[in-house]
Amino acid sequence: VAIGASALEAYSKALQTDPTSAFGGIIAFNCELDGNAAEAVAKQFVEVVIAPSFTEHAKQILAAKQNVRVLQVPLGAELNAHDFKRVGGGLLVQSPDAKNVALSELKIVTKKQPTPQQLQDLMFAWRVAKFVKSNAIVFCGNGMTLGVGAGQMSRVDSARIATIKAQNAGLSLVGSAVASDAFFPFRDGLDVVVQAGATSVIQPGGSMRDQEVIDAADEQGVVMLLTGTRHFRH
Repeated sequence: VAIGASALEAYSKALQTDPTSAFGGIIAFNCELDGNAAEAVAKQFVEVVIAPSFTEHAKQILAAKQNVRVLQVPLGAELNAHDFKRVGGGLLVQSPDAKNVALSELKIVTKKQPTPQQLQDLMFAWRVAKFVKSNAIVFCGNGMTLGVGAGQMSRVDSARIATIKAQNAGLSLVGSAVASDAFFPFRDGLDVVVQAGATSVIQPGGSMRDQEVIDAADEQGVVMLLTGTRHFRH
């Protein structure tokens, strides 16, 4: 996941994070897909391309590519009024995880204060974590994900996987920001991300050992922010 001044820049940055998983995958944009970005996407094997709109040039490029499905999906929170989950013998209908935490709602709990760049990276990491299956750990920096650990039974294992993914992609985690979609039950997960190079962390808080985790952050000179609300996607 990445943001950029153009669709091409965002795509190129996102691809750096995990080019292996992108092979045969689904590529989604939240902006109009133009010809430059379409040409970059067409260079690899992709199953589906999603965007709110496409330029004529982009349509021509994608139409010439075999076995690719192109979906035009409008943006808008009102289109996601409900979240549906299959359960044994039925269907669970619930409200979606739609809350966007504002800067004013964040609680700085460490002695070290965040820089403007760290705040920007942390907010981006937190938005990405919403869409990662729990337990989720997301490393970010300069508007792109650097390593993502998802779907593990323990948070510390997700942290380890995220660091491995970054290493495999040749991306440095020094000075990175980390989002954890739910609280750290122990300090071990925090220790893993800090040892990998993270200097700021955002998490919901709410653990019985919150103070132990905060103390560990102070001990290592790391910035920590609490959101007061979790994602925890399942």
